[in-house]
Amino acid sequence: MKLTEVATNNFRVDIDVMDADLAREIQTRLTALGCLDPPADGSFGPVSRLVLRELGRRANTDFDDVVDAGLARVLLDNTADDLFPLDLGGDFASRIIKYMQLNGFWFARMPGFHTIVYVEGANEDGSPNSDTFNEFNDRRMVIAIEDKKPKLLFNKLATTEPGKFFTVKPENPKGAARIAFGQFKAWHVGIHKAGKPSAHEALVQAAPLPVHRDLNKDGSRTGDKVDEGMFGINQHSGFNASVKDIGHASAGCLVTRSHDDHKAFMALVKTDPRFRDASHGYRCVTTIIDGHDLQRKVG
Repeated sequence: MKLTEVATNNFRVDIDVMDADLAREIQTRLTALGCLDPPADGSFGPVSRLVLRELGRRANTDFDDVVDAGLARVLLDNTADDLFPLDLGGDFASRIIKYMQLNGFWFARMPGFHTIVYVEGANEDGSPNSDTFNEFNDRRMVIAIEDKKPKLLFNKLATTEPGKFFTVKPENPKGAARIAFGQFKAWHVGIHKAGKPSAHEALVQAAPLPVHRDLNKDGSRTGDKVDEGMFGINQHSGFNASVKDIGHASAGCLVTRSHDDHKAFMALVKTDPRFRDASHGYRCVTTIIDGHDLQRKVG
Protein backbone atom coordinates (compact mmCIF):
# COMPACT_ATOMS: atom_id res chain seq x y z
CA MET A 1 0.00 0.00 0.00
CA LYS A 2 1.07 3.59 -0.72
CA LEU A 3 0.41 6.82 1.13
CA THR A 4 -1.43 8.14 -1.93
CA GLU A 5 -3.89 5.23 -1.62
CA VAL A 6 -4.51 6.06 2.03
CA ALA A 7 -5.06 9.73 1.17
CA THR A 8 -7.33 9.26 -1.85
CA ASN A 9 -9.42 6.38 -0.50
CA ASN A 10 -9.84 7.61 3.08
CA PHE A 11 -8.22 4.44 4.39
CA ARG A 12 -7.32 3.98 8.03
CA VAL A 13 -4.24 1.84 8.53
CA ASP A 14 -3.26 0.48 11.93
CA ILE A 15 0.53 0.83 12.18
CA ASP A 16 0.76 -2.50 14.01
CA VAL A 17 -0.41 -4.35 10.91
CA MET A 18 0.75 -2.12 8.04
CA ASP A 19 3.21 -3.61 5.57
CA ALA A 20 6.90 -2.78 5.55
CA ASP A 21 6.68 -0.82 2.28
CA LEU A 22 4.15 1.63 3.70
CA ALA A 23 6.13 1.88 6.95
CA ARG A 24 9.30 2.65 4.96
CA GLU A 25 7.50 5.27 2.85
CA ILE A 26 6.17 7.00 5.97
CA GLN A 27 9.63 6.95 7.56
CA THR A 28 11.17 8.36 4.38
CA ARG A 29 8.69 11.24 4.38
CA LEU A 30 9.32 11.88 8.09
CA THR A 31 13.04 12.01 7.36
CA ALA A 32 12.54 14.48 4.50
CA LEU A 33 10.49 16.67 6.86
CA GLY A 34 13.33 16.77 9.40
CA CYS A 35 11.46 14.72 11.97
CA LEU A 36 12.92 11.19 11.86
CA ASP A 37 16.60 10.49 11.49
CA PRO A 38 17.53 8.14 8.65
CA PRO A 39 17.71 5.48 7.44
CA ALA A 40 14.15 4.22 6.86
CA ASP A 41 14.12 0.53 7.78
CA GLY A 42 10.42 -0.40 7.49
CA SER A 43 10.29 -1.32 11.16
CA PHE A 44 7.87 1.08 12.84
CA GLY A 45 9.23 1.11 16.37
CA PRO A 46 8.76 3.44 19.35
CA VAL A 47 10.81 6.31 17.91
CA SER A 48 8.88 6.29 14.61
CA ARG A 49 5.60 6.22 16.56
CA LEU A 50 6.68 9.12 18.77
CA VAL A 51 7.73 11.20 15.77
CA LEU A 52 4.53 10.53 13.82
CA ARG A 53 2.40 11.31 16.87
CA GLU A 54 4.27 14.59 17.45
CA LEU A 55 3.95 15.57 13.79
CA GLY A 56 0.23 14.86 13.90
CA ARG A 57 -0.14 17.00 17.01
CA ARG A 58 1.69 19.92 15.43
CA ALA A 59 -0.34 19.59 12.22
CA ASN A 60 -3.61 19.39 14.19
CA THR A 61 -4.19 15.87 12.89
CA ASP A 62 -4.98 13.14 15.39
CA PHE A 63 -2.78 10.06 15.50
CA ASP A 64 -3.78 7.11 17.64
CA ASP A 65 -1.51 4.47 16.10
CA VAL A 66 -3.59 4.81 12.92
CA VAL A 67 -2.55 6.49 9.68
CA ASP A 68 -5.63 8.09 8.14
CA ALA A 69 -6.19 10.24 5.06
CA GLY A 70 -5.55 13.49 6.94
CA LEU A 71 -2.20 12.38 8.27
CA ALA A 72 -1.26 10.90 4.88
CA ARG A 73 -1.94 14.26 3.24
CA VAL A 74 0.23 16.05 5.84
CA LEU A 75 3.07 13.71 4.92
CA LEU A 76 2.55 13.99 1.17
CA ASP A 77 1.65 17.65 0.68
CA ASN A 78 4.28 19.40 2.79
CA THR A 79 7.99 20.09 2.67
CA ALA A 80 10.29 20.58 5.62
CA ASP A 81 10.23 24.33 4.97
CA ASP A 82 6.43 24.31 5.03
CA LEU A 83 6.18 22.68 8.44
CA PHE A 84 9.45 23.74 10.05
CA PRO A 85 10.80 26.86 8.30
CA LEU A 86 14.31 28.04 9.12
CA ASP A 87 15.66 31.53 9.72
CA LEU A 88 19.40 31.16 9.20
CA GLY A 89 21.94 33.87 9.91
CA GLY A 90 25.70 34.11 10.11
CA ASP A 91 26.07 32.63 13.59
CA PHE A 92 27.99 29.41 14.20
CA ALA A 93 24.88 27.23 14.54
CA SER A 94 23.36 28.63 11.34
CA ARG A 95 26.61 28.10 9.45
CA ILE A 96 26.65 24.46 10.54
CA ILE A 97 23.06 23.96 9.38
CA LYS A 98 23.88 25.60 6.02
CA TYR A 99 26.88 23.28 5.66
CA MET A 100 24.79 20.24 6.51
CA GLN A 101 22.24 21.22 3.90
CA LEU A 102 24.98 21.66 1.27
CA ASN A 103 26.35 18.20 2.05
CA GLY A 104 23.02 16.39 2.31
CA PHE A 105 23.42 15.69 6.03
CA TRP A 106 20.26 15.19 8.07
CA PHE A 107 19.43 17.45 11.02
CA ALA A 108 16.45 17.55 13.35
CA ARG A 109 13.93 20.29 12.62
CA MET A 110 11.36 18.99 15.09
CA PRO A 111 11.40 21.32 18.14
CA GLY A 112 12.91 19.64 21.18
CA PHE A 113 14.97 17.20 19.13
CA HIS A 114 18.76 17.45 19.16
CA THR A 115 21.45 17.35 16.49
CA ILE A 116 24.92 16.27 17.64
CA VAL A 117 27.84 17.72 15.68
CA TYR A 118 31.63 17.78 16.05
CA VAL A 119 33.61 20.44 14.22
CA GLU A 120 37.28 19.58 13.90
CA GLY A 121 39.80 22.39 13.99
CA ALA A 122 37.41 25.13 15.09
CA ASN A 123 37.25 27.65 17.91
CA GLU A 124 34.23 28.39 20.09
CA ASP A 125 32.96 31.02 17.64
CA GLY A 126 33.38 28.69 14.65
CA SER A 127 36.51 30.29 13.26
CA PRO A 128 39.05 27.71 12.04
CA ASN A 129 42.23 27.08 14.01
CA SER A 130 45.49 25.30 13.21
CA ASP A 131 44.07 21.92 14.34
CA THR A 132 47.45 21.15 15.92
CA PHE A 133 48.10 17.46 16.49
CA ASN A 134 47.77 16.17 20.09
CA GLU A 135 45.76 19.16 21.33
CA PHE A 136 42.12 19.69 22.26
CA ASN A 137 41.10 22.10 19.51
CA ASP A 138 37.77 20.75 18.22
CA ARG A 139 34.17 21.34 19.31
CA ARG A 140 31.46 19.00 20.58
CA MET A 141 28.10 20.60 19.91
CA VAL A 142 24.36 20.05 20.30
CA ILE A 143 21.99 22.09 18.15
CA ALA A 144 18.21 22.45 18.33
CA ILE A 145 15.79 24.47 16.24
CA GLU A 146 13.90 26.98 18.38
CA ASP A 147 11.55 29.62 16.91
CA LYS A 148 12.91 28.81 13.43
CA LYS A 149 16.51 29.50 14.48
CA PRO A 150 19.30 27.00 15.20
CA LYS A 151 20.39 27.31 18.82
CA LEU A 152 23.59 26.00 20.34
CA LEU A 153 22.59 24.09 23.46
CA PHE A 154 26.13 22.78 23.95
CA ASN A 155 29.47 23.96 22.55
CA LYS A 156 32.54 22.68 24.37
CA LEU A 157 36.20 21.96 23.78
CA ALA A 158 36.81 18.45 22.47
CA THR A 159 38.92 16.26 20.21
CA THR A 160 37.84 14.10 17.29
CA GLU A 161 41.32 12.64 16.92
CA PRO A 162 43.68 10.35 18.86
CA GLY A 163 46.52 11.91 20.78
CA LYS A 164 50.23 11.36 20.33
CA PHE A 165 50.44 8.51 22.87
CA PHE A 166 48.05 6.19 21.01
CA THR A 167 49.30 7.36 17.62
CA VAL A 168 52.82 6.22 18.47
CA LYS A 169 51.58 3.14 20.35
CA PRO A 170 48.31 2.25 18.57
CA GLU A 171 45.92 -0.29 20.02
CA ASN A 172 45.46 -1.75 16.52
CA PRO A 173 48.45 -2.90 14.42
CA LYS A 174 46.91 -1.14 11.39
CA GLY A 175 47.43 2.19 13.13
CA ALA A 176 45.52 4.58 15.35
CA ALA A 177 41.92 5.22 14.35
CA ARG A 178 40.84 8.67 13.17
CA ILE A 179 37.11 8.82 12.45
CA ALA A 180 36.11 9.76 8.91
CA PHE A 181 34.27 13.00 8.28
CA GLY A 182 30.57 12.39 7.65
CA GLN A 183 27.35 11.48 9.37
CA PHE A 184 26.73 8.22 11.20
CA LYS A 185 23.85 6.73 13.21
CA ALA A 186 26.07 4.70 15.45
CA TRP A 187 25.84 5.52 19.19
CA HIS A 188 23.57 4.82 22.13
CA VAL A 189 23.72 5.67 25.81
CA GLY A 190 25.93 3.19 27.63
CA ILE A 191 29.09 2.87 29.72
CA HIS A 192 32.57 3.69 28.46
CA LYS A 193 35.25 1.38 29.87
CA ALA A 194 32.66 -0.74 31.69
CA GLY A 195 34.12 -2.64 34.63
CA LYS A 196 37.19 -0.39 34.92
CA PRO A 197 37.90 2.39 37.46
CA SER A 198 37.42 5.04 34.76
CA ALA A 199 33.99 3.69 33.74
CA HIS A 200 31.42 6.41 33.10
CA GLU A 201 28.25 7.07 31.17
CA ALA A 202 28.88 7.93 27.52
CA LEU A 203 27.58 7.48 24.01
CA VAL A 204 28.89 4.06 23.05
CA GLN A 205 29.50 2.82 19.51
CA ALA A 206 26.65 0.55 18.43
CA ALA A 207 27.17 0.25 14.66
CA PRO A 208 30.20 -0.03 12.34
CA LEU A 209 32.12 3.17 11.63
CA PRO A 210 34.73 4.14 9.01
CA VAL A 211 38.09 5.27 10.36
CA HIS A 212 41.38 6.28 8.79
CA ARG A 213 44.29 4.15 10.04
CA ASP A 214 47.36 6.23 10.82
CA LEU A 215 49.88 3.52 10.01
CA ASN A 216 52.66 6.03 9.28
CA LYS A 217 51.98 7.80 12.60
CA ASP A 218 51.98 11.31 11.15
CA GLY A 219 48.85 12.50 12.99
CA SER A 220 46.93 13.08 9.77
CA ARG A 221 44.25 11.37 7.63
CA THR A 222 46.00 12.17 4.36
CA GLY A 223 46.75 9.00 2.42
CA ASP A 224 45.55 6.72 5.24
CA LYS A 225 43.55 3.61 4.42
CA VAL A 226 39.94 3.43 5.56
CA ASP A 227 38.96 0.62 7.90
CA GLU A 228 35.33 -0.01 8.91
CA GLY A 229 34.07 -1.91 11.89
CA MET A 230 33.30 -1.97 15.61
CA PHE A 231 36.27 -0.26 17.24
CA GLY A 232 34.85 1.20 20.45
CA ILE A 233 34.76 4.74 19.04
CA ASN A 234 32.79 6.22 21.94
CA GLN A 235 31.80 9.76 22.88
CA HIS A 236 33.27 10.07 26.35
CA SER A 237 35.03 12.28 28.87
CA GLY A 238 38.64 13.41 28.73
CA PHE A 239 38.77 13.70 32.54
CA ASN A 240 40.24 17.22 32.40
CA ALA A 241 43.33 16.32 30.37
CA SER A 242 45.66 19.15 29.42
CA VAL A 243 44.45 21.29 26.53
CA LYS A 244 47.94 20.99 25.02
CA ASP A 245 48.35 17.24 25.50
CA ILE A 246 45.56 14.73 24.79
CA GLY A 247 47.67 12.07 26.48
CA HIS A 248 45.72 8.88 27.20
CA ALA A 249 42.36 10.65 26.83
CA SER A 250 41.71 9.48 23.27
CA ALA A 251 42.78 6.53 21.15
CA GLY A 252 40.37 7.66 18.43
CA CYS A 253 37.17 8.45 20.33
CA LEU A 254 35.16 11.67 20.31
CA VAL A 255 36.16 13.24 23.60
CA THR A 256 35.12 16.35 25.53
CA ARG A 257 38.10 17.56 27.57
CA SER A 258 36.21 18.55 30.74
CA HIS A 259 34.54 15.84 32.79
CA ASP A 260 31.87 18.25 34.03
CA ASP A 261 31.16 19.29 30.44
CA HIS A 262 30.79 15.65 29.46
CA LYS A 263 28.33 15.00 32.27
CA ALA A 264 26.32 18.03 31.14
CA PHE A 265 26.36 16.68 27.59
CA MET A 266 25.01 13.30 28.70
CA ALA A 267 22.29 14.94 30.79
CA LEU A 268 21.28 16.98 27.74
CA VAL A 269 21.29 13.97 25.42
CA LYS A 270 18.87 12.18 27.72
CA THR A 271 16.34 15.03 27.54
CA ASP A 272 15.80 14.36 23.83
CA PRO A 273 12.26 12.91 23.49
CA ARG A 274 13.54 10.12 21.27
CA PHE A 275 15.52 8.81 24.24
CA ARG A 276 13.45 10.09 27.15
CA ASP A 277 9.98 9.20 25.87
CA ALA A 278 10.49 6.55 23.20
CA SER A 279 13.49 4.28 23.73
CA HIS A 280 16.52 4.22 26.02
CA GLY A 281 18.16 2.19 23.28
CA TYR A 282 17.73 5.08 20.83
CA ARG A 283 20.68 5.26 18.44
CA CYS A 284 22.00 8.79 18.01
CA VAL A 285 23.11 10.37 14.74
CA THR A 286 26.37 12.30 14.95
CA THR A 287 28.03 14.40 12.25
CA ILE A 288 31.78 15.09 12.11
CA ILE A 289 32.74 18.18 10.11
CA ASP A 290 36.07 19.58 8.97
CA GLY A 291 36.17 23.14 10.32
CA HIS A 292 38.32 24.33 7.44
CA ASP A 293 35.88 22.91 4.90
CA LEU A 294 33.07 24.65 6.79
CA GLN A 295 34.94 27.95 6.40
CA ARG A 296 35.59 27.36 2.69
CA LYS A 297 32.02 26.44 1.80
CA VAL A 298 29.95 28.59 4.13
CA GLY A 299 32.27 31.26 5.44
